[in-house]
Amino acid sequence: MSDVDATELRGRVQEFLAAHSPETTDRLEFLRARFDAGLAWVHFPAGLGGLGAARELQADVDAAFAEAGAPDNSPHMNVIGLGMAAPTILKFGNAEQHARYLRPLWTGEEIWCQLFSEPGAGSDLAALSTKAVRDGDDWVVDGQKVWTSLAHEARWAILVTRSDPDQPKHKGLTYFICDMTAPGVEVRPLRQITGEAEFNEVFLSGVRIPDSQRLGDVGQGWSVALGTLMNERVAIGGRTPPRESGLIGAAAEQWREHPEKRTPGLHDRLLELWVEAEAMRLASIRLRQQMAVGEPGPEGSAIKSAFAELNQRLTGYQLELLGEEGLEYDDWTFRQPEFADFTKRGPGFRYLRAKGNTIEGGTSEILRNVIAERVLGLPPEIRTDKDKPWKELPR
Repeated sequence: MSDVDATELRGRVQEFLAAHSPETTDRLEFLRARFDAGLAWVHFPAGLGGLGAARELQADVDAAFAEAGAPDNSPHMNVIGLGMAAPTILKFGNAEQHARYLRPLWTGEEIWCQLFSEPGAGSDLAALSTKAVRDGDDWVVDGQKVWTSLAHEARWAILVTRSDPDQPKHKGLTYFICDMTAPGVEVRPLRQITGEAEFNEVFLSGVRIPDSQRLGDVGQGWSVALGTLMNERVAIGGRTPPRESGLIGAAAEQWREHPEKRTPGLHDRLLELWVEAEAMRLASIRLRQQMAVGEPGPEGSAIKSAFAELNQRLTGYQLELLGEEGLEYDDWTFRQPEFADFTKRGPGFRYLRAKGNTIEGGTSEILRNVIAERVLGLPPEIRTDKDKPWKELPR
């Protein structure tokens, strides 16, 4: 970590804004220049969008740019790239990969998706069967992935494959960067209970991936994937929004707008949910502080799990408060949105969409195993398949 402190960072931001006025500078030119100035991810190394500064200073930098009316990099459009692919590439990628992928990722010129889950693997990612076979300087990949958000928008994907079926399931995996425009990549939308299709299934048929797009060593894909998953759970459950924002804000606003629907019981439940939401917000702040001095750990699994279940209770509360009005649904039109917009849709949409929170980013059941074993230190479950070759496991 460098000795760049908050005072110096504020000075750098002001110098940058003086040289690149948000009002007159082209948006993409502004974002590229901000990356080159080390003011994108300030905790990343110099030359890779950062200055090697403390991670907690990022919030101050972002606030200063927002106050100046500077354009952002549309983080909602590239949450997988920014929250998962970038830290994985930084940690496991080489210098050429850093130089090729990080800048256009941060500026939003290239959108990323995540090719992890599979129809036949359930919640056990290590049981995946998408195979990668070495062919000279390339790998040939065949298989199917599912629940892939933003696949219909993405230029690149982070991909985990089975490269050695003779090894146990955790040891025969290799991790790649996949070109989503390559021949053999087919994306099909999956319609959800909300009527929308945020995510997709992706078919990989003879897709050739250069070995130069491999992240980590051959056979070490599980270690790389774990790093991605820890960042994913922080990205989903570790945000630190203002007090009474998000779904608790929507529930509180609904309570204030409908005095005729209030009951003592609903009042008590709202207060309980408000306290729980505030506790979650403070826990997220603590998690961010822990990340400032290290890398994401299993604690992110606890935050994500609690966040998902709280969202479901909050959206259920809103429907109960509305009564028969809560049965109305605003729009069943099929579309492929860029992200799930909880703020501009009605309570019915929020209720249905929140059902996915306990599945996406790791199911709550799997996260409880992580918490039990890696946080609480409880004995792990007996796993009879742990040391057997993957090809011998029943499927």
